[in-house]
Amino acid sequence: MISRLGTGADAAATAAALESLWAEGALVGLASPQDQGELAAALPERLETPSPWGPGVVIASGGSSGRRRWCVQPLAGLERAAVASGLWLQLQGIDPAATTLFNPLPLHHISGLMPLVRARRWGATLRWLEPAWMREPAALVEWAPSSDAGPALLSLVPTQLQRLLADPAGINWLQGFALIWIGGAALAPELAAAARRAGVRLAPCYGSTETGAMVTALSPERFLAGEWGCGHPLAHAQLRLEPASGALQVKATSLSPGAFEAGSFQPLEAPGGWWSSGDGARLSAAGLELLGRLDGALSSGGETVFPEEVERRLRDLAAEAGLPLQAVLVLGQRDPLWGQRLVALVRAQGGADGSALVAALETAAAALSPAQRPRQWFPCPQLAPNAIGKWERGRWLRWLQEATPTS
Repeated sequence: MISRLGTGADAAATAAALESLWAEGALVGLASPQDQGELAAALPERLETPSPWGPGVVIASGGSSGRRRWCVQPLAGLERAAVASGLWLQLQGIDPAATTLFNPLPLHHISGLMPLVRARRWGATLRWLEPAWMREPAALVEWAPSSDAGPALLSLVPTQLQRLLADPAGINWLQGFALIWIGGAALAPELAAAARRAGVRLAPCYGSTETGAMVTALSPERFLAGEWGCGHPLAHAQLRLEPASGALQVKATSLSPGAFEAGSFQPLEAPGGWWSSGDGARLSAAGLELLGRLDGALSSGGETVFPEEVERRLRDLAAEAGLPLQAVLVLGQRDPLWGQRLVALVRAQGGADGSALVAALETAAAALSPAQRPRQWFPCPQLAPNAIGKWERGRWLRWLQEATPTS
């Protein structure tokens, strides 16, 4: 049968239990305490031991697309991904075995699991950080990277980075890292600019639960020089675009074999070894540039609109105008004239007036093309991504439906 572990506050203890189960050849379901029921409903009642894939994990995916899947990730595939990221580090002049990995992300997310796999594969040091400390930079002082402990590495999501860059103590802490992988969600232009001003060595990357975390990365030097995108593929991965849809496709030795849904195993759809991510993208000599989720793309006035692109433009306009914008989310509603009309949910910073912010943003949005201009705007004080920085658009669509029951 499949073992299940709840990932509570004691990450080190959970990791030790996970290592013990892996040594027995177990496939281990990882979920937060709140998601244990959903995990149990997805898994079969029995699975032969050892599993067909050997030791590994079953871990949630699908937060960005709205479709939750419980992916199987064999340990062997995760270790191949760890080897590839180690080779990439060597190209940056960093010896993986000499590094110290700091992990503030939960084990039930692939981005929080991979530091454990990398450390055990590289022979590196792993230090666990309480996720709550990312909200209290002063608490990180005693966990500052030490120059005599080798290069310090960190993985963050944009929400965590934003909080740290807003506090001088957080900036000082970030400046101690040789490299900070940033992924899980789009990196806002103003956030990237703040990191560059502070000299924070970000390495934007791309990956997913299905790919065993990152399959591309941009070097800190290129990031600090002002380059955008997520860099080139790591050694274990290849990228291409699906001709008809423009979807990014990935072939990698760390691809998941599939996922459990309602007690049955569904193989990953990857004809010829190529898995379609569902992300619109461009590939160029500079590497990978993400456009947004294809399943979230909207057709407005006969034009295809990526909500993520509109959100980036709105954040840029707000920054240029000095508006107190904390968060913005663009959703689509059916419209007989436009096909879909864009609706923007807006959260103001601190105690700023949400209604005044909406009015100012609506004026600024005149600079966008007609198809990209939200037709309705709603202040939403509770608007926020989930714990790993992803937008659960289905949740906010339901909020919008409740806020506009007659629309």
